[in-house]
This record gives sequence, structure tokens and C-alpha cells, in this order.
Amino acid sequence: MPTSAYFIRRGDAYESTELTRGPWDPGLQHAGPAAALLARAVETHPDASEMMVARLTIELLRPLPVGGAFEVSVVAGRAGRKVRGLEATLAGEGRPAVRATALLMRRAHVPVGEIATPVLVPGAADAEPWQFPFFDRPLGYHTSMELRRAAGEFGSGHMAVWFRMKCSLVEGEEPTPLQRLAAAADSGNGISVALDLRRYTFVNPDLTIALLRRPVGEWFALDARTLAADEGLGLADTRYWDQRGVLGRGVQTLLVEPRA
Repeated sequence: MPTSAYFIRRGDAYESTELTRGPWDPGLQHAGPAAALLARAVETHPDASEMMVARLTIELLRPLPVGGAFEVSVVAGRAGRKVRGLEATLAGEGRPAVRATALLMRRAHVPVGEIATPVLVPGAADAEPWQFPFFDRPLGYHTSMELRRAAGEFGSGHMAVWFRMKCSLVEGEEPTPLQRLAAAADSGNGISVALDLRRYTFVNPDLTIALLRRPVGEWFALDARTLAADEGLGLADTRYWDQRGVLGRGVQTLLVEPRA
């Protein structure tokens, strides 16, 4: 199976490669590649022409098998001249597996002057190489990303890590900045681990990406923090950065459970 891309196009379907493999089950995908594939479907839809993706909410409906073939569909939602909506679905074997709802807004030049922004995390060039400590297979999502730690320590509940996707999303295509960001964005809870991995699981059934402008470049930083309460819920709160500065925000709802 070729490993230069997350997906290979087979007619109307997209076959997932080993680069989509996640850390918890060797037969299942990481959600990042699927999120990126739905971002691609949204930004190439005719309704997105001359619009910007302001928000993308991903719902993970069921596990995605590595090597599976998936079809992508997009339907229009909210219609308008300045604000529109789209819904994209990734389905396998006739069943929806991942759903994305996108909020699109018109592009415009609106000077707003100087507004205080968060202090920039150290840039990728000044950050140290880093690797996920919980992948145990030679090939998977972890080998598709170049990672550089900018702040924090693994296991402390806070880390800032720069991500650069080293492969294509779809074989033969150059990924866009939005697709690169979406591929990395689901890793917010993975880098900001706050609970003992030997005692707890904390699966995220969703991911929301909210942007204040269009992403640029290849490198994206996730400055992530995880919190959990005693009622079986948690939140991974992530600020996104690119080479221009602060880019947006991400939130993942976490289902926290003790390991059996």
C-alpha cells in the first residue's frame, strides 16, 4: 500500500493508507486525516467560492478502519450572500462515519487597528524536535508529521507543539493550509495529556475549529490544555498558530473513563 498520502482516490472513493493509523488500535485511523479530507470537500465546494471557512465542527460517529474505502458527500445548508453553511459526510460501507458542519463567511478587507493578542509561542525554527510517546507501530499518523515542541511537558496537561504534515492528503495533490491544519487539529488532546494513560481513557467524539482568518504556510502550532472533572467529562482547549501569528481556537469534548 503506498504511503506517500493519507488517501488514494479510487473512482468516487478514497482508500485510506497506513499513514492514517492511530495510536490506540493498529486497525483504526487517527481522526486527523479524515478531518482534513472533509475540510478539502468543504473548501472545494462551489458554495465556498470567494468565502472563507470560519468554523468547522467534526463529529466522529464511529471508528474508521485503516485500509477502508470511503465516500465523501457535501450538501448545502444555510444560504446567504455573507454567511453560508455546508455539511460534509465521510461514509464507509454505506454508513456515515464522520460528519462536518462548516460555517462560511464572505471575504473582505476590514481594517480594525491594533488588538492585543496572546504572546506568540516560540517559532518552529526555535523549537526542539519531538515525537508522540504513545505510538508503537513503525508506520502511522505519527510518521506523517514533523513535530517540534515549543512549550510544556508531556503529561502536565499543557503543551505547545508545531506540526508539519510531510505527506499528501490525497495522492498526487498538494494539501492546502486549511487541510494541513485540520490534519493536525485533532491532536490537541493527544499533546496535552493531563491524566495517567495507564488508568484512564479520554476519547473525543468531536472537534471544533474556529478561525479568525485564512491559514497560511505548512507549519501549525497547537498550544493545548486539557481539563477534566469528576463527572466523566473533559475539555481539550487549543489555540492555533501559523507563521503569521495567532490563527484561531479548537475545542474537543472528552469522554473520560477508567481503564478496565
